[in-house]
Amino acid sequence: MLKPRILVTGATGKTGSVVVAELLKAGYPVRAMVHREDGRSVRLKAQGAEIAVTDLSDVERVADALKDVQRAYFCPPFDPYMIQGAVAFAVAARESGLEHIVSLTQWLSSPSHPALMTRQLWLVDQLFSMTPGVAHTIVRPGFFADAYLALTGFAAHLGVFPWIYGDSRNAPPSNEDIARVAVAALMDPARHAGRSYRPTGPELLGGEDMAKAIGRAVGRSVKVMPTPSWLFMKAARMGGLPIDLISGLRYYVDDHKRGAFELGAPTTDVPDVTGQPAEDFETIARRYAALPANRRTPGNWLRQFAQFVIAPLSLGFDLERYDRELRRPFPSEPQFASESKVWLREHAPAHAERGAVIAELRALRA
Repeated sequence: MLKPRILVTGATGKTGSVVVAELLKAGYPVRAMVHREDGRSVRLKAQGAEIAVTDLSDVERVADALKDVQRAYFCPPFDPYMIQGAVAFAVAARESGLEHIVSLTQWLSSPSHPALMTRQLWLVDQLFSMTPGVAHTIVRPGFFADAYLALTGFAAHLGVFPWIYGDSRNAPPSNEDIARVAVAALMDPARHAGRSYRPTGPELLGGEDMAKAIGRAVGRSVKVMPTPSWLFMKAARMGGLPIDLISGLRYYVDDHKRGAFELGAPTTDVPDVTGQPAEDFETIARRYAALPANRRTPGNWLRQFAQFVIAPLSLGFDLERYDRELRRPFPSEPQFASESKVWLREHAPAHAERGAVIAELRALRA
């Protein structure tokens, strides 16, 4: 019996590429949606994926990509017009007779959040759940382990781990575990349709815990370096991170400090859905420590030291100007996740009363 064809958007990304690989390994025909043909798409094709070069906002091209497709993984791009692409996808999904969408969203998604991307993702969650005839599964992780391990180079070469999140903690999942949850849902819609999953790592960790785990991975002592947000943003620009991402990240730092990622973590969603234990932070860190740029060589040390010295003197992002030029809508009463009644209602454990959840958040922030 032929297995259903599955479309993967964001197929060259951190979760999308793993989703493609895992589905192909399981014998599913995969159509990989990419922005352009490059080395990454060539590798996907070599693995056995069919390539569709398509922009999510182009509804006619999206409709073409969904022809003869039964299921789809929707990985949203960090783009101020992401909502247009999601609507185009929903329209094309309904017209093509798509059976099931597994969508990646955020743990913070809520309707009045100050970050545009987070508000858009909440709307996309509602949109896909209301699309007639299409089953929907939500995967909503918090900060990936990748967000912290992007700083492995500083730890490996300078022995410091920059930290901007105060005393708060997280149980960050690996890209691979997030992808494996999505794959399990795609392979068994009858079991997972209508459900929401929050992949996490196996334990809550603060800055000191992560620094020790990274230190073991890179083979040296690593100390936490409390870092102001303005300096982190300058380093992010030097590192080539897009302003679309940073425009939301400035708010996610506050969410982190307020304990939003601690609420309800860790979960057992990874082992429950995939049948495999969630990867621990040190295991993930060892993969990052093995990357060529993070290996302890004189050239890598010089590069990291230069970035460390130059970052405070470099230009930062002008986020206010960016917002003005895009004419971004802004809530009349913006609320961080932990302040939002909608977020608390949607993210509280099913057995918990709202008052207990608020008390837990207050205790985390005390």
